[in-house]
Amino acid sequence: MQVWQIPNGLPHPRLGLAVPKKTAKRANRRNYMKRAVREWFRLNRHRLAANDIVVRVRQPFNAAGRAEVWRQLDQAVEHKHHG
Repeated sequence: MQVWQIPNGLPHPRLGLAVPKKTAKRANRRNYMKRAVREWFRLNRHRLAANDIVVRVRQPFNAAGRAEVWRQLDQAVEHKHHG
């Protein structure tokens, strides 16, 4: 997973999301991954800096892997937020 952050000059964060067909051929799998990332964003929006956050999912994941993906997102955002 790749995560980029750029200050957006707004009072709130925004999310950009890419799950290429190369990651998961079936649309329902790509949609599941997008929903999982959007849910993480919704639950954490209050603590995020006013950045445009762009997430590119590179490895497929399922419900069992969602917690790990959320952990990676937390780590990526915290790392970039403080550094």
